[in-house]
Amino acid sequence: MEKAPLTVAQQIADIASALQQQRTGHAPTAVTVVLSEDTLVVTLHEALTPAEMALARSPTGAARVQEFHRQLFSNNSESLRLEIKRITGREVREAAAEVETATGTVVHAFTTGAMVQVFLLAQNGAAEAGREGELDRWANDTGQEVVLPAGAAADTG
Repeated sequence: MEKAPLTVAQQIADIASALQQQRTGHAPTAVTVVLSEDTLVVTLHEALTPAEMALARSPTGAARVQEFHRQLFSNNSESLRLEIKRITGREVREAAAEVETATGTVVHAFTTGAMVQVFLLAQNGAAEAGREGELDRWANDTGQEVVLPAGAAADTG
């Protein structure tokens, strides 16, 4: 059986995960990609190393981890920007990174000029229970969420 071609969002998730692994030596457990007309948000779940998570337990350590990842993103995002342009055909005008040290989540936002507000929701036991199996569902490229488990190739067929 032939595998269906990867969607734009799946391609971006694969690249974002690989680049995070390359930059930090630690792959995220999953990557969520939300793509709309002028905005792309890539969320790297559990992307911090165990050492970073330990450091982030104190307010000073958390600030250091956040600043480190912002600088890492600022200094190394060009390869991801080029891949986004290759995949989407659109130039990235603005990019930002945010780190939620309590969960180890790293969010990268790329825009063509839109203002982006990112809200990371707290985990809810009941809501999370309903998400079981969600990681193997794929959506289209019209603003829907795509979640890619780390190291997993997208198999939509």
